[in-house]
Amino acid sequence: MFSPGIERALRAALEAHGGQTRKGGDMPYIVHPLHVALLLAQAGADEVTIQAGVLHDVVEDCDEWTARRLEAEFGPEVRAIVAELTEDKSKSWLERKQTAVDHVADMGERALTVKAADKLHNLSSLLADLRAADHPDEVFRHFTASGPETLAMSRSLVEALVRRLENDLARSLLETLEALEAHLAD
Repeated sequence: MFSPGIERALRAALEAHGGQTRKGGDMPYIVHPLHVALLLAQAGADEVTIQAGVLHDVVEDCDEWTARRLEAEFGPEVRAIVAELTEDKSKSWLERKQTAVDHVADMGERALTVKAADKLHNLSSLLADLRAADHPDEVFRHFTASGPETLAMSRSLVEALVRRLENDLARSLLETLEALEAHLAD
């Protein structure tokens, strides 16, 4: 059984992401942070890291959540991890993604692990969507960048993460990216 802290994080994320959907579909957004938490638990992450995984997008995507609120409700460790992962939405897509790649070298171990689980779920979801679509354009029309741009930036991030992480999560991340690239090459 999970701890009360993880239970609180799950409830907070369910409420915060209520009504949000994943890009390009009707999948409830909460599915993403739940998958991130499952991947982290499977990888043996500690409670604080799992809480941060569940809450990793609330400051970035939910108006009522600030870093201050996150710290008040979940403590400074969770806030610090989430702060390392939060993108500045005032920047362009390319600036945000390049900053994320560049930041991997300086990330703490917990934030690095959450970022890897986040990217693994995003790539796995993208691969599933592409396999179900008649044409890649059906999927990528919902993205800010083109398919090739998205894939190139994903490769940069995955390579940066894999350089820092040597575990099953990193191996799964690389395997999923390679499966995605192979699918698009067909």
